[in-house]
Amino acid sequence: MTQIVDASEPAPAFNPLNTRVWANGRHQVRCVRVIQETWDVKTFCFNAEQSVMFFFKPGQFVTLELDIEGEQVLRSYTISSSPSVPYSFSITIKRVPGGRVSNWLHDNLKQHDELAVHGPVGNFNCIDHTADKMLFLSGGVGITPLMSMARWYFDTNADVDMAFVHSARTPSDIIFHRELEHMCSRVTNFNLSVICERIELGQAWNGYRGYLDRAKMDMVVPDFMQRRIFCCGPTPYMKAIRHLLAEAGFDMDFYHEESFGATPADVTQEALEQAEVAVREAEEKKDEETFTVEFTGSGMSVQMSPEETVHAAASRLGLSIPKACGVGICGTCKVLKLSGEVEIQHNGGITDEDLADGYILSCCSTPRSDLTIEG
Repeated sequence: MTQIVDASEPAPAFNPLNTRVWANGRHQVRCVRVIQETWDVKTFCFNAEQSVMFFFKPGQFVTLELDIEGEQVLRSYTISSSPSVPYSFSITIKRVPGGRVSNWLHDNLKQHDELAVHGPVGNFNCIDHTADKMLFLSGGVGITPLMSMARWYFDTNADVDMAFVHSARTPSDIIFHRELEHMCSRVTNFNLSVICERIELGQAWNGYRGYLDRAKMDMVVPDFMQRRIFCCGPTPYMKAIRHLLAEAGFDMDFYHEESFGATPADVTQEALEQAEVAVREAEEKKDEETFTVEFTGSGMSVQMSPEETVHAAASRLGLSIPKACGVGICGTCKVLKLSGEVEIQHNGGITDEDLADGYILSCCSTPRSDLTIEG
């Protein structure tokens, strides 16, 4: 619901969720969590300050717009999360020796940082290419788009028979290992096989060793010829898979692969054009009316635009206001407004009595005058 607070009209009994759906374009997002998956792989989780449903086709990618040492850099990464968790998305990145962007992200991108992303795009996805029986083949960090697909099918209880075969260098390099084992243990239509190239000193491993070849394929997925196959990994890995399938006489119309490399030229051009538009819009907004919000507990204040939420303004000052849902449902981000007027678009997370007493939800309240907030 949308309310101008200072008003006391009763709220309707039910309101549709105030949110927007993600569409291909340029979007400002914030890093909300960084997860160390393995010694050289991190997952970066993002959401939008104002509620956005990040729906995409599992397997698609986004392009990050970064400023590295004063230079604009665009780089694409596959989304590793599932659209079944709609209010955030994640990318999982491996540190590459000499990799300018991957190393910069590992060393510099941290919680609360903001950046622009473009997308989602990509034809490599399980929505446009469906089947009752799927085979996911991944090598190394190539697991990311396939993990998105597997999570989607698992979370939606899809009636899809999934076989997941992942190849890693060593047991310590298996990305998402515990989650994969969890999915395998919970449902009968998910079969997991992991192959490690080698075992290092002190490591315990009772699984398959070496490389995925025809003998192992027949052993772990004996009906692979009847499945639709999605494959992603390093170039030598995918070349070996294509050779294996060709020798077996597999119908390659049912084979799909995604390779890691430079961002496609058309995606780069579109991102550059969108970035130029964003710069022009930012310049135009400099002349728009702004308001001051003061937080009494810290004595700090900041200028904010009419479109910025109170929670976003607090975050820019380094102030932490607890937040859970981000869409005005849970009420976690409730704060006391001592003066001023806001527009609040909540979804039932605050009562009329609280509104009358001056409380607001910081995640979905935007200023209509200067504000004073307790805290």
